[in-house]
Amino acid sequence: METFDPAELPELLKLYYRRLFPYAQYYRWLNYGGVTKNYFQHREFSFTLKDDIYIRYQSFNNQSDLEKEMQKMNPYKIDIGAVYSHRPNQHNTVKLGAFQAQEKELVFDIDMTDYDDVRRCCSSADICSKCWTLMTMAIHIIDRALKEDFGFKHRLWVYSGRRGVHCWVCDESVRKLSSAVRSGIVEYLSLVKGGQDVKKKVHLSEKIHPFVRKSINIIKKYFEDYALVDQDILENKESWDKILALVPETIHEKLQQNFQKHHNSLQRWEYLKKTISSQDNTKNDKCGPWLEWEIMLQYCFPRLDINVSKGINHLLKSPFSVHPKTGRISVPIDVQKVDQFDPFTVPTISSICRELDTISTNEGKRNEAESDIKHRTRDYKKTSLAPYIKVFEQFLENLDKSRKGELLKKSDLQKDF
Repeated sequence: METFDPAELPELLKLYYRRLFPYAQYYRWLNYGGVTKNYFQHREFSFTLKDDIYIRYQSFNNQSDLEKEMQKMNPYKIDIGAVYSHRPNQHNTVKLGAFQAQEKELVFDIDMTDYDDVRRCCSSADICSKCWTLMTMAIHIIDRALKEDFGFKHRLWVYSGRRGVHCWVCDESVRKLSSAVRSGIVEYLSLVKGGQDVKKKVHLSEKIHPFVRKSINIIKKYFEDYALVDQDILENKESWDKILALVPETIHEKLQQNFQKHHNSLQRWEYLKKTISSQDNTKNDKCGPWLEWEIMLQYCFPRLDINVSKGINHLLKSPFSVHPKTGRISVPIDVQKVDQFDPFTVPTISSICRELDTISTNEGKRNEAESDIKHRTRDYKKTSLAPYIKVFEQFLENLDKSRKGELLKKSDLQKDF
């Protein structure tokens, strides 16, 4: 595994921002075809510099302005905010109350730490291949709903660089949504409710919403391997007591006694399902098949940070930012290959800078008169960052097609009059 030394970060970042950061694609994304005047210029960026110096309300005229500033400031972290009514870097000169966040992508933030009560392998900032399945399930469940239930087309999934994933929904109509509508969407996508003190966090009724049913079908594909084998959620009394807290007390004793007779989580889960289905539902209305699903959802369903999605002016870490603790690049995830995505093979800033050094050495000292720009377009293609930039470019391609389609539709409509 690639070792990363945070002490080297300032020097590595200089090289990364000079030779590897995909500025052209990045600008192409946030400029959205230049359709709306000043859209890029009114966008807020925030930089976190060395020693946690935090600078908000940065904004830039164009791609070259952004490049110069990033190379000058060498940010440890880049966050993207809303598109405002005025240029964010001039917000102090605007009349009080006039400076307003107007548009932003609908964003989702899923962080592994929110699952600490249900994962047994790691806690807080740590992750491993055993719990990463939670993120795989989350992407499948949320992405399916955004696409099929809401009809959103342009969804960019990004690895945070450490312990979670982000999603940027970039459709033009979505960027204009009010805070209230965003709240409604995230509410629809939330099933696990209640803080640390609440034991039972999922409550279903007999009528199961199609969204819940489809989510359960996704979880079923992973549940045995993830929950019963890797997490071993019924391994011993301590772990099965957590699950007993989620079922009616009337069956506790029966389960306690029989769990001890079985040898592993798989057998105990089968016994639990059998016990639930053998209950007379007429006498015990709490014992329907949904009980088993409530447990599966509590252990596997995505846990969204609601506030990140609700607020239009909420900042979120930028794709291609570097995580200062792990050195990993915040790379786009190919949703078609989400089951193959491995956070531990994501390039670190030290690994791609080393690849770049090797290339430069092998190619000999290139002609200094040739501009950095000319080479930069090719530089990242020679590193392990290339496939991730390709995923990003595919996403941009679809945005462009969709925009051209809309423009054609509009011009056809105008011809009809």
